[in-house]
Amino acid sequence: MPKILISGAGIAGPALASALSRRGHGPGPGHGHGHGHGHGHDHDVTVVEVAPNLRESGFAVDFRGPTHERVLERLGVLDELRALQTGGSAMITVDAQDREIFRLPAEFTGGDLEVLRRDLSAVLYRRSAPHTDYRFGTSITALSESPEGVRVELSSGERLTADLVVGADGVRSAVRRLRFGPHERFVKNLGYCIAGWSFPTDLDLGPDARHYGVPGRTAALSGGNGTATALAVFTAPEEIPYDDPRGLIRRTYADLGWHVPEMLAGLSEASDIYFDAISRVSARSWTTGRVALLGDAAWGVTLGGMGVGTGIVGAYVLAGELASSGGDVATALAAYEQRMRPYAGRWQRGAHPGRFLAPKTAYGLWARNTMLSNALVRRSMLGGTRKLADEPALPAYN
Repeated sequence: MPKILISGAGIAGPALASALSRRGHGPGPGHGHGHGHGHGHDHDVTVVEVAPNLRESGFAVDFRGPTHERVLERLGVLDELRALQTGGSAMITVDAQDREIFRLPAEFTGGDLEVLRRDLSAVLYRRSAPHTDYRFGTSITALSESPEGVRVELSSGERLTADLVVGADGVRSAVRRLRFGPHERFVKNLGYCIAGWSFPTDLDLGPDARHYGVPGRTAALSGGNGTATALAVFTAPEEIPYDDPRGLIRRTYADLGWHVPEMLAGLSEASDIYFDAISRVSARSWTTGRVALLGDAAWGVTLGGMGVGTGIVGAYVLAGELASSGGDVATALAAYEQRMRPYAGRWQRGAHPGRFLAPKTAYGLWARNTMLSNALVRRSMLGGTRKLADEPALPAYN
């Protein structure tokens, strides 16, 4: 029984564990907390995750087009996700007086199916847990290949040997650093930071996100049931203070009006702040020997585009190729990369969410607002993302 070790329990990791367990177990949903390996199973799968538990933070994520739908259906999670969908929300851009400039409809911002990232993560975890050994608070600290497989050292001090190691551990992937080279070689900072947080509020916000922007800085607010969700996208400083995102956000937004003062007041007591630089990953190769990269570790952009959907498609393809190759890892990895490169590359090329959400100049802001105030332009953009989202050549994998 091939041993597969996955680093990362975000989205792509549990999606791969689900796809692998599905190959041996039919579509029944899983429950429990996963240290068992079911009978008649094809793989022995372990997932290590540096965080102490499943992450609760993050934004809503969306799926678009028939390819995403087919893959979610084949993974057996489509109905469960439909029951959890948020319904999406429009993006309304406003001026300092809160007057609407333009509105992007929910199907543009939220695709065909939008769910909270934590709900998606929980569904994939529950489905894979009965057949997967999940180890939280653990990470890979060393990797070396030998004829027997990949020798792995964990932060717990344990040593394992795996037939395949998959780095599904995000833009700053530890597996990629250990096996392919330093972050600087693969991660390009796109010149923006993004932050999100929630706080209690009396503001009557409604579900649609209202965006207020000045050159290089955008603040957005949405909410319901007494809770507001704030989003900040802004030009990154030369040195990003990852250890003090709150201080950076306060300094950056101190002089703005609109609802920004309430957002900054809410930032102080927010427990669930999300903060990152917006960056893009470009790797010439996603596989080497018995190690593969999946999801954001291979082709990520911190925000926007089709990142989560593409990560799940990649997990489905990798599991399918492993099954088709009869356990021949080299053949499976070559086929996985060949299939996924054109699909992941199409949407990644155009993805520059910072530039779209917070144009750096007054002219850039005016040009974006003028263009998107035109219904024809909005329609053609929606059509473009739909086209990108379809991959008719995706195999059905028996």
